[in-house]
Amino acid sequence: MKITTGLFSVLAFLISLHVQGQDLTENTFGKGLVNVVAKDSSYSANFSLRMQSLFTSAWNISEDDGFGDVEANFLVRRARLKFQGFAYTPKLTYKLELGLSNRDISGASVYNGDTPRYILDAVVKWNFYENFELWAGQTKLPGNRERIISSGSLETVDRSLVNSRFNIDRDMGIQLHHEIYPGGNFIIREAISIAQGEGRNVTAGNIGGLQYTGRLELLPFGDFADYTGADFARETTPKLALGISYDYNNNAVRTRSNSGTYMLTDDGFFETDITTFFVDAIFKYRGISAMAEYAHRAADEAFATNADGTLTGDAVNIGSGFNVQAGYLFKNNIQILGRYTTIDLDDQVTQLVEDQYTLGLSKYIVKHKLKVQTDINYTDLNLGLDDNLIYRLQFEFHL
Repeated sequence: MKITTGLFSVLAFLISLHVQGQDLTENTFGKGLVNVVAKDSSYSANFSLRMQSLFTSAWNISEDDGFGDVEANFLVRRARLKFQGFAYTPKLTYKLELGLSNRDISGASVYNGDTPRYILDAVVKWNFYENFELWAGQTKLPGNRERIISSGSLETVDRSLVNSRFNIDRDMGIQLHHEIYPGGNFIIREAISIAQGEGRNVTAGNIGGLQYTGRLELLPFGDFADYTGADFARETTPKLALGISYDYNNNAVRTRSNSGTYMLTDDGFFETDITTFFVDAIFKYRGISAMAEYAHRAADEAFATNADGTLTGDAVNIGSGFNVQAGYLFKNNIQILGRYTTIDLDDQVTQLVEDQYTLGLSKYIVKHKLKVQTDINYTDLNLGLDDNLIYRLQFEFHL
């Protein structure tokens, strides 16, 4: 209750600042509710909010009975408060993002003090020398591109099954980012990270080992919006970004590296080394946008065991996945998109294979700040499981 009261107090304070200072600022839609820069340029603050409202209909489809009963659901998919700016010098920036929806804050457990998980990002970034930048705090790890792209900047209603099964999400630690310009328009980006290895908002301390992540990106034709869905710039020359990430979680205690279920045993936690590998690419040209990703996860020991060797029932989510999607943005800012995703979990765990086909349609009113998106998804499952059909309609508002 105290945390919730504090959030509303901060929001009320920021709105009052906006009202008092609106004659000094000229805000435009999508640029933030409050924009403040100190007269002596010693700090800046930008406050914005966004929300996603989602409607979903789902049907199970069996070979014997055909379409099953429909399940319909209205949901506040995301509701976020975002704060960012610089302090003392533009070379020292910060970002704080808070989640308010049930899906943002769920997951309370003894490992985070049995409290809602409000904090998504709380990170400081210091450009300490030339093209080197040091990050400290909680934020997204340098993993797969689809995960790093903001959920508010997607050209689809939501991310693919590859992301939901294999992403390494957020964690607390430090990161070092660097850029190289070897010649012409060519850009090379590097990032390395050392994190706690158990996900966001954990307060119980480091139960297992640390998590180490490295990422390399190549942009052979120059810089572009490679972390934003859809080609709003309508690039006049082809633009391409290639990325590769490797993540090693030493003595991980959760089923999906730094997320998923904690693997409890009769005498503590089951620990195993988990590696996750990503390869991704994004291409944009004259309204065309295409993206592909491959993910693979492995573990030294996939099945959690007690001290006497008996199985606990937990298993690491190992296997691989591939996603490819492509869309075209018309001049009226309507986009059509197709996506194919396949998930192949390891035979020793579940033998589950999922193939999903998606057809999407988006109307961008103010780019990603105000948009309506819809899609239909057909998922083909093996092991005699029913297939399913899902229809989604989502509205995005970002002030």
